This record gives sequence, structure tokens and C-alpha cells, in this order.
Amino acid sequence: MLLYDLPGGCSLRLFEEADAEELFALVARNRDHLRPWLPWVDGTRDATSTLEFIRVTRRQADANDGIQAAIVEDGAIIGVAGFHRVDWPNRTTSIGYWLSADRCGRGTMTEAVGMLVDVAFGPWDLNRVELQAAVDNHRSRAVAERLGFRQEGVRRQAERHGDRYLDLVLYAVLASDWR
Repeated sequence: MLLYDLPGGCSLRLFEEADAEELFALVARNRDHLRPWLPWVDGTRDATSTLEFIRVTRRQADANDGIQAAIVEDGAIIGVAGFHRVDWPNRTTSIGYWLSADRCGRGTMTEAVGMLVDVAFGPWDLNRVELQAAVDNHRSRAVAERLGFRQEGVRRQAERHGDRYLDLVLYAVLASDWR
């Protein structure tokens, strides 16, 4: 199901169960690229775990608690972007994303995250969108900064990655600040 066309030719769509093999293969090809920043990567061992992720994302969308979208280019999944959950009473959400290593540096993720923020502040009428990135994840931080998110602080040792903990930069943008 197509959600949104992005300006650069990619699109965002909800995951289907039939995407499990393709998504797993994409994660497997990008394991070394994703591992430093995403603690779940090594837990993704087969298409069965990926299928369960897809089922969870569909339940999340059905419950109106956010979405996880495939970023698609020429019919192939090249990444993921979505809302972790929605705090409706406080009108806030947080965004997470990742992109295949061979698709980085072309503005695709900035377009995808920008589209999601448009949804958050448009149809969903939220007030705040947060984004967290590891201090040393310069590409991810650049997406936030290009889109006008403000750095609000650093959460020290906020995310465990195996035997180490990463400091996370907290960014946010408010509806009143958005374009």
C-alpha cells in the first residue's frame, strides 16, 4: 500500500508479509553498516524474525500507534523510516530510520523523514517530533539538522550495544517551528 511519493523518485509504503525475505536480505547485506548504530541488527537472524517485525508494524498501524514504512526505489526496498509510537495525549512521537549503505548520500532519508514530519504535523495534528542519534552517527544527525530539528541535549549511555553504551543526541522539532 503506497503511502507517499518522495520528491527524488522513491516512495514510502507499509510493509506486507511478502516483504520478509527481501527486508531480511537487505539487513543481512547491510549488517556491518547498521551494526554500530542499531542494537537490534544482530538479533535479526532469519526471515522469520523479519516477518514477525512486519506483523508488529501492521498491528502498530492498525492500532493508530505509528507506522513503519518501507522506503522503496524502483520496486525494491532500500530502507525503513517510521514512528516508534505515538503519545496521543501529549501529541508527540519519535522517528527512527535506516538506509542501505549504497543509497546513502543522495538525500533520500532527508526526504523520507521530512515527509513523515509533514504527516505528524499535518493530518495527525501532533505538536512535537523527536529524533535520537548516536553522538558519532554523523549521517543520521545530519538528517535531523538539515530538517531544522533542534538539539536538546545528550542522553549519556542511553542505548546498549552489546558490551558498550552509546550516548544519544536528542533532537526535536515543534509544529510551530516546522517549515
